Amino acid sequence: GYPRLRVAPDVMVIFNVAPGGRDNYKTWEEGQVPSVIFEMTSAGTKNQDQEFKRTLYEQLGVTEYWLFDPKGEWIEEKLRGYRLHRDEYEPITDGRSQPLKLRLEIDGHFIAFYREDTGEKLLIPSEFAQALRAETQARQAAEEQVRQAEQQVEQLKERLRSLGINPDETP
Repeated sequence: GYPRLRVAPDVMVIFNVAPGGRDNYKTWEEGQVPSVIFEMTSAGTKNQDQEFKRTLYEQLGVTEYWLFDPKGEWIEEKLRGYRLHRDEYEPITDGRSQPLKLRLEIDGHFIAFYREDTGEKLLIPSEFAQALRAETQARQAAEEQVRQAEQQVEQLKERLRSLGINPDETP
């Protein structure tokens, strides 16, 4: 009811709502609060992120709240997480997001996400594009090898025919 009083997390994950983009997300209309929130933080937003937002998300019942300080301005380890326990946030010490079933690690100026079940890294778009290019090149190389092998087989058959041997007959 007060459009000017709003909080917009940098990234939020919400389960059990209809998929699709929205111009805004209203918890009172959707009926679900985010399960996980990520805030990109800096020395300039430290107080708001550590006090106001942390308290608000705690009161709303957001399961996990992560602060990511890519420059390490005030979070030396660059990533700090909190998990709701009995209506109060406690530090996450194992680098795991329980709702997402992912392990989080710092990778330069990014957060790297790894599946807990397979250990596989979830790729960012540039990494995905690079992997796709490598896969395409490998497939093309394999196709070229098959084509060359087929040519060699045909050349051998021609050589056998020139010697009076029918390579298509079975002995």
